[in-house]
Amino acid sequence: YLKIHRRIHTWEKSFKCNQCNKAFAQKGNLTTHQRTHTEEKPYQCSLCVKVFSANSNLLSHMRKHTGEKLYQCSQCNKAFSVRRSLICHQRTHTGEKPYQCSQCDKAFSQSHHLKIHMRKHT
Repeated sequence: YLKIHRRIHTWEKSFKCNQCNKAFAQKGNLTTHQRTHTEEKPYQCSLCVKVFSANSNLLSHMRKHTGEKLYQCSQCNKAFSVRRSLICHQRTHTGEKPYQCSQCDKAFSQSHHLKIHMRKHT
């Protein structure tokens, strides 16, 4: 177990995806990644029809049903059930806009806003 744990700290990535060559330090992470290629989603929510490729995504999703909000903004105390939602929300305070349009000078705080914008260029 210690040998496997050390890979995390040494960045040793021994497990390679045979589809795209992306490498992982742990076999379980490779297995989860490979499901992106096969579209296998073995984890199903017991309360709705959603399915997931990783158990961690199912557990995160379950918080939407329970209302549990583990992630709280330090600026305004707004709370979120998903960590990614907190990260996106924090950009409203920082003004960060990491998603840059390749066609013009516009930048966006969220990737889906960029995708919507890109439709204007087609």
